[in-house]
Amino acid sequence: MNAPTRLCRDCGRMDDSAAGPDALEEDMLCPACASPRLIGHPELSSLPLAHVDCDAYYASVEKRDRPELADVPLIVGGRERGVVTTCCYIARRYGVRSAMPTSRALQLCPHAVVLKPDMEKYQHESRRIRALMLEAAPTVEQVSIDEAYLDFGPTLADRTEPPARALARLSLTIEKRVGVTVSIGLAPNKMLAKLASDLGKPRGFHVIGRYDALEAIGPMKLTALPGVGPVMSGRLEALGFKVISDLWAANENELIHRFGLWARRLIAFSRAEDNRKVAGVRGQSVTIGAETTFHADLRGLADISAELRPLCETVARRLDKAGLAAAGLTLKLRHADRRIVTRACRIGHPTARAETIWRAASAVLAVEADGRPYRLVGVTATRLVPGQLADPPDLFEQPIAN
Repeated sequence: MNAPTRLCRDCGRMDDSAAGPDALEEDMLCPACASPRLIGHPELSSLPLAHVDCDAYYASVEKRDRPELADVPLIVGGRERGVVTTCCYIARRYGVRSAMPTSRALQLCPHAVVLKPDMEKYQHESRRIRALMLEAAPTVEQVSIDEAYLDFGPTLADRTEPPARALARLSLTIEKRVGVTVSIGLAPNKMLAKLASDLGKPRGFHVIGRYDALEAIGPMKLTALPGVGPVMSGRLEALGFKVISDLWAANENELIHRFGLWARRLIAFSRAEDNRKVAGVRGQSVTIGAETTFHADLRGLADISAELRPLCETVARRLDKAGLAAAGLTLKLRHADRRIVTRACRIGHPTARAETIWRAASAVLAVEADGRPYRLVGVTATRLVPGQLADPPDLFEQPIAN
């Protein structure tokens, strides 16, 4: 393996004088700008793929806009009957986590400030961040409002600088222009890049290479792998698999018999193998949605529909503002016991009209609303396309030829 290369994340200097375990203190600083924010890895100059993840995104945007909250534990979510959407890192020290009921979060951290999400603002800032990513990398796949994969592979041979340096500059640009921090994972494939970005948060930059991948991920919990949640992790642990390295000696046929063909991908992931491509769609949002938590549980179709209609109007406004149209919708319902149901549907023609969205969502709601109590409803526009493809005129709106 080649000698490690060092990158200064503040000035961009790269050199091959990576400090060893016996290095003096001054060797741990950048020789050009004296920054301690150095990263070193033998493959730093050649790895092509990155995962960029905004740190506690909603909370970071709110703290940017409210400097008085900089040193305060902050929760973004519903207060009375809602859940934690995002919390800052200060709140996390008290055990607060995303998806936790806000009532429980306030028991753990009574002095936390709770703010209602401002999705329109977060979507706007997300578009600004995406635009900066598109300036930095040839291919960008946004997978949520606050994270994306960047692929430098198509232009790697022609680049005048390695992707690592471009990523370091991107993180500083996002901090300066948008006012939030990001964590970056650099690796040879999507799975490893995602795992790397989770290391060293917030404001992290971690590298997992081709040659040290197994060493890096072997001790990780099974839930680090894509598709392994708490339930599946429990089932795998019952079979004796506790960490990723335990899967290396697994009998693939036996796991396929138990879990289906998905087990083949699971074993590939455990061995750091991932052939998924970065599917970049330049400048396009992933989804646009809105939701609301009821003050009291609702059972009747008419009552839930009354809450749904203004959400459809909000989604239509956001689509219009973004210059997009939806070819699909997802209806979200949360039961009184907090179980979540989602139902997707396609729309005949892409639309940005509130009435069309309302009719399509209402048809799905009519099937699901069966008298059981619900505490939340939401609607999300999916399968987004450019706005100029929205709402083609029907037969009666076509001009009559003379």
